[in-house]
Parts: sequence; C-alpha cells; structure tokens
Amino acid sequence: MKFNRALVATTLLCAAGFAISGCSTTSKANNPNGYAQGQAPATSQRAGYEKAELTTAISDHMGVTAESAASTIEKLFKKQGRPVGYITGEEGGGALIFGAKYGEGTLWMKNGQSQKVYWKGPTVGLDAGAEVSRVFTLVYDLDRTEDIFRRFPGGEGTAYFVAGMAVNYQRANGITLAPVRAGGGLRLGANVGYTSYVRKKPKGFGLIPI
Repeated sequence: MKFNRALVATTLLCAAGFAISGCSTTSKANNPNGYAQGQAPATSQRAGYEKAELTTAISDHMGVTAESAASTIEKLFKKQGRPVGYITGEEGGGALIFGAKYGEGTLWMKNGQSQKVYWKGPTVGLDAGAEVSRVFTLVYDLDRTEDIFRRFPGGEGTAYFVAGMAVNYQRANGITLAPVRAGGGLRLGANVGYTSYVRKKPKGFGLIPI
C-alpha cells in the first residue's frame, strides 16, 4: 500500500505539537526555589543540587516512584556529579526517517534563578511513530541562565535506560545537559540531530523546524 511519507510525518508532528502546547511546566509544585522567574538572591554561581532534592523533583515531575527516581539520580551522580540546575518540561516529536522535536519548560538553578526555555531540533534516523513525553534535564557547568541558549549536538541512539527512563547527554561549550525522558509515545531505532534552546516559542511550533 503506497502512502505519502511527508504527509504522514507532518501529521504526526502536528499532533505532538498540539499536545504539548496546552501543557504548563511552571506551576508552584514544580518550583523548587520559591522565587518568581528572574528573581533570585545573591548566592554562589556553582551551588549544586543534592541527591534528595533531585529524587523528589524527578519523581514529582515524571510521575515515577521515588525508588526509580533515586536509581536514575544515583547513576547520573556517578557519571557527572552535582548539577547546578535542571529543566522540567514536555516535548513532542515524531519521525518517518526525517522528523523533528519541540519542547518547552523551565530552567531552575540552585542559586535561585529560573528561566523559561523552548527547544527544537531535527531528527534523522530509523525512527517510526510519534511521542509526547515529559522531560527532566539535569544541567551541569552553567554559570548564567542565558548561556543555555545555544545549539547542543546529541545522538539519542546512545541513550541508556535506568528504571524505565531513557537518559542521554548533550554537550556544548563546556556545558553538559542530561535529558531524562519517560513517555507514552513509540520511538524505534536510533536517531541523531541537535537540540537548540531558544528564548521564544519557535514559529511553526509542532511543524518541521527550519
């Protein structure tokens, strides 16, 4: 049976974009600092989160058990140490060989700063299906919130799984991001691409990025 791959891929991406457009990730329940965005006390730039703080945060945001969250955080701490911040958000995406992902969330820094962020990126690989998932991204070696706004190369095919959650790394200019994903969508195979973090919601949110 013949079908138009471009049409099907666009339909999947549009559905994912609409699904996340109604989600909010800046509720008080997800705010670990208690400060309004852009307001923070003068504290050390490189203060890091403790395991207990992150275990609670990832359990609440991802909707997983404390035991699963603790297992994931333990492995991340062994590899990277204490993060200076994390991002809570949702993302949607889909692919039939060529695809895209879009997301939005909030960056919470240990020093009290916070920043709304959006991200986008193409994917190329042996993927099929669409996904909408929550994302919890640990942030390392970030001195200023504005430094998050750049392109991070990454290969999600290198992701490993801990307690039912997928973890991979993105690195650029000495900054490391460790997105942790869990969702009800189906993603098969490996894909590669980049993720660009931006200040404003991209035009055509939910469509193939330019």
